[in-house]
Amino acid sequence: MKFKGDVFVFGDDLDTDAIIPARYLNTTDPAELAAHCLEDADPTFAGRVKPGDVIVAGKNFGCGSSREHAPVAIKASGVPCVVAKSFARIFYRNAFNTGLILIEGEEAAGGFASGDRIEVDVAGGRIRNLTRGEEFTFEPIPPFMLELVTDGGLIPHLLKKKAKAV
Repeated sequence: MKFKGDVFVFGDDLDTDAIIPARYLNTTDPAELAAHCLEDADPTFAGRVKPGDVIVAGKNFGCGSSREHAPVAIKASGVPCVVAKSFARIFYRNAFNTGLILIEGEEAAGGFASGDRIEVDVAGGRIRNLTRGEEFTFEPIPPFMLELVTDGGLIPHLLKKKAKAV
């Protein structure tokens, strides 16, 4: 699993209300959530993000409420993964449950500027800053977590397992 795109950098403690403001929680439509993703943190994000682009952030990304809308909005925006120094624990689990890959990497998170080109090799545990020619490594994501992502999230994963059992 590899991704290549442009980088959008955000700082520390970006909470779920900044990822998807509460005023949009009356919908569960991923496309509608994507249209408002990060609009309070960067009003231009939804209009500029392209499939394969990656969010790089500081510490405690996804803190705040436990809304699943936040990782759904990010994933529906076309962002396949977020690289950060650290993640709020409930956001971390919600992200994988909805099929969004999160990568914790202290060095990698500090090694990008907005607009840099990034390549993420999930299986290889490598992140490359194609703009600066730098490479970072990260702790591999456990296979069972990657299986959740490959299956499209927790619900599709469980339905797949159930179908195999029948």
